[in-house]
Amino acid sequence: MPSVRQIARRIRSVENTAKITKAMAMIAASKLRRSQDAATQGRSYAENMGHMVSNAMSQLQEDENSQELSQYRDLASVGLVLITPDRGLTGGLNSNVLRAAGDFIGQQAVPVKVVAMGKKGIDYSRRNGLQTIAEFTGIGDRPTSAETFPMAESMITAFEEHEVDSVHVAYARFVNTTLQRATIEQLVPVVPVEVSQSGNAGYIYEPDVNTVLSELLPRYVQTVIHHSVLEANASEQSARMVAMNQATDNANAMVDDLTLVMNKLRQETITKELLDIVGGVSAVEG
Repeated sequence: MPSVRQIARRIRSVENTAKITKAMAMIAASKLRRSQDAATQGRSYAENMGHMVSNAMSQLQEDENSQELSQYRDLASVGLVLITPDRGLTGGLNSNVLRAAGDFIGQQAVPVKVVAMGKKGIDYSRRNGLQTIAEFTGIGDRPTSAETFPMAESMITAFEEHEVDSVHVAYARFVNTTLQRATIEQLVPVVPVEVSQSGNAGYIYEPDVNTVLSELLPRYVQTVIHHSVLEANASEQSARMVAMNQATDNANAMVDDLTLVMNKLRQETITKELLDIVGGVSAVEG
C-alpha cells in the first residue's frame, strides 16, 4: 500500500499532466477554425475544377484524346500519395489512415510506390519496405500551394515517365470536429465526374479542347493534392483537440480517484493512532 506522501506526489504529477493536455487542446482549438475554413472553402474550389475538367473531357472523342494524364494502361506499378501528420497525439487518426493505406496496398497485385508526406507516413513506408519516390516533412499548420505542388509534380512526372501507371491519394477527410474519415481516391488517370448534357451547353474552348486540357489536367491534380493536404490538416487539429480534451478529462478523473484513496488512507491512519491512544489510556487506568 503506498503512503499518503507517495499518493500526494502522484496527484501533483497527474495534475501537471492535465495542465499540459489542456494547453495542447486549447492550441489545437485555436488552429482548428483556420484549418477548417481552409478545408471547407477549398472543397468547393476543387469540386468546381473537377466539373470543369469533366465538361472539357466530355467534348473529346476517344480517338481525339491525347492527354497523358487521362490515358489508361496496363498496371505494372501503382503510385500512392500518403498524407499523414508529422506529430502524434491525435487519437486514432494516424492508425486509421495507415490502416486504410495498408488495406489498399494489400489489394494491389503490383508493387506500390509512395510519395509520403509527414513523418508518420514516412516511418510507415520504411517500416513496410515500400519504395519511396519522394518524402516531404515540415509542411506546417498553414500549407501553401508552393509547399504542396512539388508532391503533385513528383507523381505527375512518375506517371509520365511510366514509373507508375496509376496514382491514388490517401488522407483523412474532415467531416466534423469529432469525425475524420480515412479516404483513398484515384488521381491519375483522371476520372471525369458524370455531367448531364445540359451541363455541356454553351462551352467553347479556344484554341481547342486538347490544348486547354494539357494545362488544366496538371493543375487539377495539383489542386486535388493541395486540397487533400488541407483536409488532412483540419483533421489533425480536430483529432488532437478531441484527444487532448479526453486526456484532460481522464487525468481529472484520476486525480479524483487518487484523492479519494489518499483521504481513506489518511483517515485509516488517524483512526489507528486514536485507537492506540485510547488503548494506552485504558491500560494506564486499568
